[in-house]
Amino acid sequence: MGRKLDVRNPRNGMIDATIDAADESGIASAVERLRRAQLEWVRLDLTDRSRRLEALADTLHQSRADILSALKIDTGRLRIAEMELAGVIASIRGWVQQAPDLLPHGWTQGRSNLAIRHTASFVPYPVVGVISPWNFPLTLSMIDTIPALLAGCAILLKPSEVTPRFVTPLETAIKSAGLSDVFAIVQGDGETGSALVAHVDAVCFTGSVATGRKVAAGCAARLIPAFLELGGKDPLIVLSDADIEHATDAALRGSILATGQACQSIERIYVQRPLYDQFVSRLCEKADAVRLTWPDPNDGEIGPIIFDKQAETLTAHIEDARDNGARILTGGRVENHGGGLWLRPTVLADVTHNMLVMRDETFGPVMPVMAFETEDEAIALANDSEYGLSAAVFSGNLANAEEIASKLDVGAVSLNDTSLTGVFFEAEKQSFKSSGLGASRMGASGFQRFFRRKAIIAQTAAPASIRSFSETGDSPA
Repeated sequence: MGRKLDVRNPRNGMIDATIDAADESGIASAVERLRRAQLEWVRLDLTDRSRRLEALADTLHQSRADILSALKIDTGRLRIAEMELAGVIASIRGWVQQAPDLLPHGWTQGRSNLAIRHTASFVPYPVVGVISPWNFPLTLSMIDTIPALLAGCAILLKPSEVTPRFVTPLETAIKSAGLSDVFAIVQGDGETGSALVAHVDAVCFTGSVATGRKVAAGCAARLIPAFLELGGKDPLIVLSDADIEHATDAALRGSILATGQACQSIERIYVQRPLYDQFVSRLCEKADAVRLTWPDPNDGEIGPIIFDKQAETLTAHIEDARDNGARILTGGRVENHGGGLWLRPTVLADVTHNMLVMRDETFGPVMPVMAFETEDEAIALANDSEYGLSAAVFSGNLANAEEIASKLDVGAVSLNDTSLTGVFFEAEKQSFKSSGLGASRMGASGFQRFFRRKAIIAQTAAPASIRSFSETGDSPA
């Protein structure tokens, strides 16, 4: 029998579900079934696989009520749950539309020998393991799954044990679309994830840096690729010529949307000295106006903390900042409402880089604000981090904002807005530093990374004989 894992409801704190964690033998059996089915799946041409993925989009739409009902319990969120499902359906249709143009084709003439030309054959990894987190359960379960299936891979998905309720209606949609043979889901925790890494042919992991290192080590031991999207500590730089209303709107939204439980959330705010006091004052006014979605889940802007252990991190960061001299201007205390845990938008002033809130990933609606004098100082502060996921710059001079962006050690920079990577998927990016590893999950690379590239090289003239390499022959010119 597999291990039983309890599941907590984020809105009321009750344990209202359990899941069976798959053991290693179950993982091994699932991978072997997928590996056999993938042989038929990869023989289909792209048009046929696209048609099957379109069917999945249709069944997800038809299962909308059941998926949303489960997802809303998983996360305690309503509108964002709806956005997740709509986004996944749109993503399927988007990948299907662009996939025919994402792989190079045709022959290329050789440069050093014009008689030789080459083309490429693209061979998908047979079984890709996807390990997804709890903050956007459906989105991050499917963001790698969709292009991998389209490429011809089979998928073994392990979603987070914190938010597993959406899996049952998702599996129903997968079965209705006729994809169960090549798209399987296993439930479980870190132990289950480790077993998955030990059996699949490539791994896509989204989660913490600490766990990402373990996944990378497990993949390295087996010489299989690991595509890692890890934590962030995204900085926002606000120059003195920025539009303060736009900057504070974007800072607030970028920091607290989804209760700040997003890797691309703004977690550090640097404001040029002439604008600092006004910025902090206006940010506090806007933060104070934000409402919890309690007691009515249909009203308000900020939902519960999904994972109860994350509340401990938030409290530790706020208390450490306060003990080291920061001022708590709004929020600042985890609240219990009906058994659920909530944190109002928390603005911290007088922060420094020796505080946890400026160094470690907070993953909550906390906005530490720090003043700077010069642009070079702001760049140095923004780069003073082990993370390099993304960043943002606000300025009245877009060219200057772009110049600053070029000096930031991150994979993407939003100009005059924040967290644009969460809404704009066409731009390829790679994570810097400890924030990730591997090719971009955006753009053409998000499809191409699921293939191994095989070179097909053709000789169009007579092949060289061994006499061409005789020691007594003439030296090449």
